[in-house]
Amino acid sequence: MKISYASTKDAVGKVLSHDVTRIVRGKCKGPAFKKGHVIKPEDIPLLLDIGKEHVCFLDLEEDELHEDEAGLDLASIAAGEGLTMEGPSEGRVDLIASCSGLLKVEVEGLLKINQLPGVVMASLHTNSPVIKGERVAGTRVIPLAVKKEILEQAEQIRALKGPLIRVLKYQPRRLGALITGREVYEGRIEDAFAPVLKEKAQYFGLPEPLLDYAPDDAGLIASKIKIFLEKNCDLVVVTGGMSVDPDDVTPAGIRLSGAEVEKYGAPVLPGAMFLLAYHGPVPVVGVPACGMYFKTTIFDLVLPRLLAGERIESSDIAALGHGGFCRRCESCLYPDCAFGKGGF
Repeated sequence: MKISYASTKDAVGKVLSHDVTRIVRGKCKGPAFKKGHVIKPEDIPLLLDIGKEHVCFLDLEEDELHEDEAGLDLASIAAGEGLTMEGPSEGRVDLIASCSGLLKVEVEGLLKINQLPGVVMASLHTNSPVIKGERVAGTRVIPLAVKKEILEQAEQIRALKGPLIRVLKYQPRRLGALITGREVYEGRIEDAFAPVLKEKAQYFGLPEPLLDYAPDDAGLIASKIKIFLEKNCDLVVVTGGMSVDPDDVTPAGIRLSGAEVEKYGAPVLPGAMFLLAYHGPVPVVGVPACGMYFKTTIFDLVLPRLLAGERIESSDIAALGHGGFCRRCESCLYPDCAFGKGGF
């Protein structure tokens, strides 16, 4: 790449090597065109009005790409499903969620991209729930031009790692919710869990959960879980009764239903007494009482992943310890905070 000069009238398609300043007395002083701008036919009159009979431009070699072209290529290489692109502008291209869903980032591939010279890529944390239209990642080319071989290396990373950035659309799920506790079952206290579960289902665009109630009876809990499965529920949530108190028999009821426990106990606060099990492909989760008191708990960390069709394993739960301590902010900002992010 070198700097050359051309008559402004012959400069269409040339890449400016520096800002071109425009001054209008009493109104403005600033760049009319920025460094790296590709001159278009409609730019010529304004350049001449500014007094630019000649312009300095970058003379790209055959093995080089302009920053905007390279930025588009890089974003295209990185992007997978559920994304659209916005840009380029000065070598930057943003990746935008085309649907609400779960953001997946191939972290090792992202690291390798950012070890390439002259290009950078930034993203939100992997496994973040995102909404349609949200910016989830962005690329930027640092110099005004980069070698084509840099993009070839990026393509090799894509070939090895697959798409680096994706948004998995939430799948339609039929949610069954079993509220346990004799005090609720007998009507001694008002059910506080159902409103929480209805609100979460509505947020994710799910139908209202099928609700049922059970006392602290492992056998009855097991039978009601089976009924949900017979009704083709894709996700069963069992609330309350998750501690080691003698009256808390929900874990026993989940096991008695035939579900295989993946993990009981999670390094997340609030949510330590969380249980994750599977009845074949259907997740059965035990949500401790904190789920109705706190706005954000471990349930909010795993629910988007389950709705995106992921099968969460014991190691995934264990990894939540780093970042699994909620600050309990006066005004909850989740998911725009660090809660649950460190383990990914």
